[in-house]
Amino acid sequence: MTQRMDAYRAWAAQRNPPRTAQRLRCYLDRQASGLGRYVLEQTLFSALGWVPGILGVGLRALAYRPILRSHGLPAIEAGVRLVQANSITLHRGVYLDVGVYLHACPGGIEIGENSMVMHHAELHVYNFRDLPHAGIRIGHDSLIGEFNVVRGQGGVTIGNRVFTSPMVQILAVNHVFSDPTCSFVDQGITAEGIVIEDDVWIGAGAIITDGVRIGRGAVIGAGAVVTRDVPPHTVAAGVPACVIREVGDCPPPTGVPVYY
Repeated sequence: MTQRMDAYRAWAAQRNPPRTAQRLRCYLDRQASGLGRYVLEQTLFSALGWVPGILGVGLRALAYRPILRSHGLPAIEAGVRLVQANSITLHRGVYLDVGVYLHACPGGIEIGENSMVMHHAELHVYNFRDLPHAGIRIGHDSLIGEFNVVRGQGGVTIGNRVFTSPMVQILAVNHVFSDPTCSFVDQGITAEGIVIEDDVWIGAGAIITDGVRIGRGAVIGAGAVVTRDVPPHTVAAGVPACVIREVGDCPPPTGVPVYY
């Protein structure tokens, strides 16, 4: 118990240093890889981050290239917040909608070709404890829906042609709370990671918890809480989620138009 408390105090002291100068240094370290980078990034964001419409998209595509790992010219709307920008890799055709927040602190964020992150989604690596597998990787032609939250402490890998509906949460971290004699904040975290394979569709409001793998072509029902692996080409729903059918058992829609 004493050892856990001492370890937590040491971590808390590092996380929240007592002196103003130390706290300022801690803040800067979490925002950029160095003071020069911070000044450059904030200057660009202040000058161009607010510019609306196609003019702003074009200006940011060109001006943000020195601070990002860009392949091609990504489309970045107004009000997008990029933290630790030199650890963000955007491939050709990436689209970041209004209000998106990417925080790539150690581990990085990579978004594949022609993938879209819709408005007010948050992708946060959140690695302040030197976790070995932290990071967020998204394949090509995928879509991260409105107001999604992706936490990458344990590592999140999202495949190709994955669509997440609004309000989905993908959380590769968990608190330990097994000891009732002390606070959960003293008991550490686990960070096993999440893998979502190609061609997965995740319904609105679903929650994907740490340590889960969702197999290729699976469908996750709206509002599901996924706490264990989902086999390929199955439909999982419920709280906690369980497999309710195979994808091949779902009859095609009849009497309604289908659009492509």
